Amino acid sequence: MPDVQRIRQHKRLQFFGTLLHDANLWHLNRRSVSGAMGVGLFMAFVPIPLQMVPAAALAIWLRVNLPISVALVWLTNPFTMPPVFYVSYKLGSWVLQQPAAEITVPVPDAPFELSWSWIVVEFGKIGAPFLLGSMLIACGAALAGYWGMHAFWRLQVVRDWEKRKKKRRASASTKRG
Repeated sequence: MPDVQRIRQHKRLQFFGTLLHDANLWHLNRRSVSGAMGVGLFMAFVPIPLQMVPAAALAIWLRVNLPISVALVWLTNPFTMPPVFYVSYKLGSWVLQQPAAEITVPVPDAPFELSWSWIVVEFGKIGAPFLLGSMLIACGAALAGYWGMHAFWRLQVVRDWEKRKKKRRASASTKRG
């Protein structure tokens, strides 16, 4: 875990003020880590730039582990975004029961200029299915991450209790014998 004092005193994070002093943002417990999994995985699949900023804001607002929330956003990075976005679009198209849109690809020999109007026209073709698919994946990943971590943490606690119980029994039986 990063040094809490260094983060609190970082000049670019001063606008958060005393919000960074909440202990839940830095502790590792079942509620904080499970919530951080939900926040981080949700924001990882929301197709917006600078996902770490809203992930940090949500972590602070929900009082969950801040470093885990922000780190999980990097599941979607420049290498993983194309397949994630493609799957998001296909899922949204399937849910909306729309056929795949045809994107206007420039002819190889013709000069192509990336323009705002080209982006607006092409996004208009794929926008609704893409955004719907992204939100469905974001919500599914957030729920799976939250409940999966919650169950995993609980399982680990139960296993630790069982180990301690066995150890106490073994210790008690050797003292009697």
